[in-house]
Amino acid sequence: MRLQDAVQFAELLAKLPASEGGPALPQALRGAVFLPERPQLGLSPDRRRAVAGDGRQNASAPEGFILEGFILVGFSDRPQLELALFVAALAFYLLTLLGNAAIVLLSALDSRLHTPMYFFLANLSFLDVCFTTGSVPQMLYNLRGPDKTISYVGCAVQLFFVLALGGVECVLLAVMAYDRYAAVCRPLHYTLIMHPRLCGQLASAAWLSGFGNSLVMAPQTLLLPRCGHRRVDHFLCEMPALIGMACVDTTTLEALAFALAIFIILAPLGLILTSYGHIARAVLRIRSAAGRRKALNTCSAHLAVVSLFYGTIIYMYLQPANAYSQDQGKFLTLFYTIVTPSVNPLIYTLRNKDVREAVKKVLGKGRAPVQ
Repeated sequence: MRLQDAVQFAELLAKLPASEGGPALPQALRGAVFLPERPQLGLSPDRRRAVAGDGRQNASAPEGFILEGFILVGFSDRPQLELALFVAALAFYLLTLLGNAAIVLLSALDSRLHTPMYFFLANLSFLDVCFTTGSVPQMLYNLRGPDKTISYVGCAVQLFFVLALGGVECVLLAVMAYDRYAAVCRPLHYTLIMHPRLCGQLASAAWLSGFGNSLVMAPQTLLLPRCGHRRVDHFLCEMPALIGMACVDTTTLEALAFALAIFIILAPLGLILTSYGHIARAVLRIRSAAGRRKALNTCSAHLAVVSLFYGTIIYMYLQPANAYSQDQGKFLTLFYTIVTPSVNPLIYTLRNKDVREAVKKVLGKGRAPVQ
């Protein structure tokens, strides 16, 4: 009975605060008198150990870390290169806005451009404006000065739109290849095949597939444990760089990314190659040189854009994260982020008589009549 009395007395002392005259019982005294811990009712021993472990882990994690965001390292170790890249990125960004906005406006203002080809081209131009605007301003901010940070929300938004709009472009280029196939291989039935309703459905499918892919991959990438790592060895929040920061096995996520890439990247590429295979056979059957030249001019611009875009995308997203070269990835990302969207309007308009005539018509409307 004396041991039980000692335990009760120790519990009474522990409950008394120091302000009321009660001594604060040291932890060593609690152990010396064998003060029992209160049981966690309703929990098994294994669950109690797990809860205790979670508590220790949460206590050691920095509070509010998720709001601290990331540091985009980029080319911070080469300041002179950063200055040159800032000037180049700004120039290409302005060209992208000017050229693609002009195509969208011309397609809307000139009735001769109200065709399936220019409908899809206007979608591509609008897409390029959105794609560059979602990534280049932050890039310019980080290249301009010593501040390389990006908020967690900003990184999440950037990753989502880069994945979404990149996927939209993959599918949209396949849709445009099908349009060129119908124009070259089925010219007499072209207007029946590519009617406005089908064009709208194909464009909607491209946009929905890209954003659907991003809705799956972006949260999975952002929720990877990184064990306190905040330095992204890139100049934007891109999926391969963020996956490479993870401190856990990412095999499952990489397998999911590859499976989705089959539908978003490889399947559209297969449709493009199939369409151009049929186009090549149709062109070879044309006897006149003028007819062949016209058919090739119809498809050459789109084929050049496909080559530029898919060449970099396949290298970036269809290789394992452990084989990902950061320096090569940065320059390739620069290429398809700022270079390709800026040259698309030039590729489509330099040899396009309809666009040149539309430009003259629109500019002619703005001139005052000569008296």
